[in-house]
Amino acid sequence: MESAIVKIKKGEARALKAGGMWIFDNEIDTITGDFTNGDIVTVEDFDGYILGRGFINTNSKITVRMMTRKKDTEINEEFIEMRVRNAWEYRKTTSDTHSCRVIFGEADFLPGIVVDKFSDVLVVESLALGIDRLKPLILETLKRILKEDGIEIRGIYERSDAKVRLQEGMERVKGFIGEPFDTKVEIVENGVKYLVDVEDGQKTGFFLDQKYNRLAMHPICKGKRVLDCFTHTGSFALNAGIAGAVEVLGVDASELGVAQATENARLNNLSDRVTFQCADVFELLPELEKKGEKFDVVILDPPAFTKSKNSLKNAVKGYREINLRGMKLVKDGGYLATCSCSHFMTPELFTKTIREAASNVHKRLRQVEYRTQAADHPILWTGDDTSYYLKFYIFQVCDEK
Repeated sequence: MESAIVKIKKGEARALKAGGMWIFDNEIDTITGDFTNGDIVTVEDFDGYILGRGFINTNSKITVRMMTRKKDTEINEEFIEMRVRNAWEYRKTTSDTHSCRVIFGEADFLPGIVVDKFSDVLVVESLALGIDRLKPLILETLKRILKEDGIEIRGIYERSDAKVRLQEGMERVKGFIGEPFDTKVEIVENGVKYLVDVEDGQKTGFFLDQKYNRLAMHPICKGKRVLDCFTHTGSFALNAGIAGAVEVLGVDASELGVAQATENARLNNLSDRVTFQCADVFELLPELEKKGEKFDVVILDPPAFTKSKNSLKNAVKGYREINLRGMKLVKDGGYLATCSCSHFMTPELFTKTIREAASNVHKRLRQVEYRTQAADHPILWTGDDTSYYLKFYIFQVCDEK
């Protein structure tokens, strides 16, 4: 099959050659042959050596997203089945598949698409034009493969409403794919029940990537008084409650989030021990400090304070401030769990920021664990490590003596 040829400038595409999957517009020398945006093209190095095939979109700075390194491979039904089946087999081996991320874009060699499974419902987010064309085939293939394992999918909801689609020349899309269904889905994770709102919840409805980080808190929270900041729908707070915490307060600025968290507490018969408050965490923590409040465990799970390099300086201030305030509320010998889900907050910078916060409040940190995202969000080692984003620490916090 003939396709247009994208030729790379000499000395460019280092990330691609190191295992990455993106080719940026400024790395391209020439494009020859006829194509429509979204088509599969062949990629050649400056000297004619074939680097593989991917789909093109000249509207995007990421002009080509690679699908294969093989020059003769057709991107057809057989190819898509291979990719989807590999993704599912990987999850079956590494993850609790009741609810999990089944396809994670580039890390599953299907760039630009994410599919989450919540019990018997799929939620899809498509962010690139080429993969959007393949989306119906990917979803039908996935449903068929799941059925082979006795999993009947009762519905699919699309959450392709991210702004990045506009940069691809695409409209933002949200709604049912196929027949409508109840979009409040009950899932179980680490023994905790949740009602996931796949229609109006953040992202695809629930943050699956913290699954095993939440589980890691169980032994630490047993018999303890716990403060969970940026609780969203209550996930860390509920894990603390299930683990046997005597008192848990979850805080979030979203009234919808707090309402969902309260409902989840009732669902787990934890309303007597796990309560939620709608408040700005940055305002509440100094108030708690003034009152002399202390907790055995403080959990900080903030949203990404930065989504670009331009706002990184302010993000660092935010992370330093929130960790400083959190440490002040931990009893001597208590525990702090803290994380960042921003790509731009590198592990080195996040570690440095926490260290500075501890120094500012004269606390000594003893590291219990350092973790990343759950295995169903695999980290693909490439030239730019684009899949590596979640950093999660558990510390014991000790006063200087």
